[in-house]
Amino acid sequence: MHIGAHVSTSGGIGKSIGRGVDIGAECIQIFASSPQSWTFKDLTDSQINSFMKEMTDTSMGPVFIHCIYLVNLGTPEPINLDKSITALKNCMNAAGQIGAQGVVFHCGSHRGAGFDAVIDQAVGAMQDVLQDTPEEVSLIIENSAGMGQHIGSHFREIGRMINAINDQRVKVCLDTQHTFAAGYPIIDKDGLEKTMEEFDREIGIGKLFVVHANDSKTPFASGIDRHENIGQGYMGVAGFEVIMRNKSFDKIPFLLEVPGMNGNGPDTENINILKGIRDGI
Repeated sequence: MHIGAHVSTSGGIGKSIGRGVDIGAECIQIFASSPQSWTFKDLTDSQINSFMKEMTDTSMGPVFIHCIYLVNLGTPEPINLDKSITALKNCMNAAGQIGAQGVVFHCGSHRGAGFDAVIDQAVGAMQDVLQDTPEEVSLIIENSAGMGQHIGSHFREIGRMINAINDQRVKVCLDTQHTFAAGYPIIDKDGLEKTMEEFDREIGIGKLFVVHANDSKTPFASGIDRHENIGQGYMGVAGFEVIMRNKSFDKIPFLLEVPGMNGNGPDTENINILKGIRDGI
């Protein structure tokens, strides 16, 4: 189980590796472009070479890219659907260039139409992405917290999309805060076992590829996406002890997306809490 974090690419993508090393990360997640903009600039040869050298020199990995937040495969607007598909392709191609394992993304919202009304569109969009991107890069669906009309807060929705796509490259990122907020009782042993049994039944445990390790600022089943530092939220250190000792997560990388103890993003203290649980310290 490698433990890492989402780190900034400010000043150049190559600098992200060093930021991961500085906080003790063993694996990292990055944005390939501004997360709140459709604008994308192709990586230069210099940027790619710098990143690859740093990754090799530090033995950092695995590496993941998180796609922009604007992606919505349930949108009723054709222009935004096209933009979403293009954004995913851009990130998938960038992942292939830098040796990243895959691209994590949020499916978006059905805007009140209901999941059944948008599943075919979402599946078709993902198939389009897969057909036009490197075969070694995985497309990773992240579960949602259940806020509003978001797609994928229930395992059965993710499972239905994956089954319809029928491509081994489609994987799942399980966000602990989203799962907790969506009403899955993951911070006690029996509840977690039942949750992972449902995951296996609806999706398949072999599809679990990466975990976003985040405590929750909001109570259980709140339906609200609000991350907190490990041990400072409603899940607590004890909740993560339960999660990380479950056999389903034995070899799954854990990536922090937390505010940081000083408000500057994932830090050594959060990393060390998870390492301590993993290592039995």
